[in-house]
Amino acid sequence: MKEGTFIVVLATKGRKTGREHVVFLRAVSYNDRIYFSRRNQGADWLKNAIANPRVRVEVADTSYEGVASVVTDQTLAKKISDIKYAGESRAQESRIVLEVALCKTSLVAQHLSET
Repeated sequence: MKEGTFIVVLATKGRKTGREHVVFLRAVSYNDRIYFSRRNQGADWLKNAIANPRVRVEVADTSYEGVASVVTDQTLAKKISDIKYAGESRAQESRIVLEVALCKTSLVAQHLSET
């Protein structure tokens, strides 16, 4: 995917209900990964992805499986904010950044068994 921002559908598994939870979010594509960010951890989609890292991302008419993880590298988190909020003052705000490594379905199961 081309580097930049776009709107995607993120599907997570509910941490309490186990049911699919779908939201439209502004995402960042960078270094062959998809990133989402929030100023706080209050969003259900973020809590769900942390509890159940296997997610689905839909871009246009294409659906991808992926594995989500919280970004701990603050330099990377800042880069994602700079891309997502280019030219805006909120690019300077501290954010929680979720990285999604997109992969084929068979590789998702393998990755999850290794973590």
